[in-house]
Amino acid sequence: MDAVLGLVLGTGLLLVWLACWEAPPRAPVRRERVATFEDRLVQAGIHGVTAGAFGASAAGLGLVALLLAWSLTGSLVVAGIVACASSYAPVAAVGARARSRRSRLREAWPEAVDSLASGIRAGLALPEALAALGDRGPEPLRPAFSAFAEDYRASGAFGPSLDALKRRLADPVADRIVEAVRLARDVGGTEVGAVLRSLARFLRDDARVRGELEARQSWTVNAARLAVAAPWLPLVLLATRPGGLAAFDTAAGAAVLLGGAVACAGAYRLMRTLGRLPSEDRVLR
Repeated sequence: MDAVLGLVLGTGLLLVWLACWEAPPRAPVRRERVATFEDRLVQAGIHGVTAGAFGASAAGLGLVALLLAWSLTGSLVVAGIVACASSYAPVAAVGARARSRRSRLREAWPEAVDSLASGIRAGLALPEALAALGDRGPEPLRPAFSAFAEDYRASGAFGPSLDALKRRLADPVADRIVEAVRLARDVGGTEVGAVLRSLARFLRDDARVRGELEARQSWTVNAARLAVAAPWLPLVLLATRPGGLAAFDTAAGAAVLLGGAVACAGAYRLMRTLGRLPSEDRVLR
């Protein structure tokens, strides 16, 4: 009996030890970041481009900017800063375009969900209700749903067509709608219309609150951008004078430039991080 109790106690202690020290398996962080950036490319309207290809293009643009700036200014330090800014410019442009498109989709989704729920309530089949959004849905969503209609007519496979629709939109709201429709198609049920109408009300409330917050913080974001750009205007003026940038080729001058660049980039990044509104992740990717 003592041996059994000792075995049970040892097994329990072993399980406690394993629970404390063994982390559950997770997807690599790098893979998650690559998938997130590729979703951002799709949200910006750039389809068929991988994160690696985009990164290589940005690096090539930075190299070209480095050579041009070095040949024009004669300062390697200034050319290096210009190259870094040029390499980051495509990333910033993609982010701005993706945010603009998400804002348009945020306003369009409630109408699209209402149209989908109305079509289902009118007796349309789920593929027909989705395909109808390509003709009568909100303008920003019509191309994606028109492509879904073409895929479904060509293959007749509902599941793969839904997966392709999710990839084209790369939007968490689209993921929820697609999975709700897929579940209704697979297991049946009469609650999908009520679920979609509740989702439409939630999306309208979220868009209204987010729009008010973005309007209130827009002046802060614009002021921060002006504050980041202002210190570099004298550098541009100095570059127009022969030998005006020679002082920055010294160790002290390079330290001033690099310190200013790090301070500006860090302050702007901190401002965007602290003022960022919460966004929904694609958990149903």
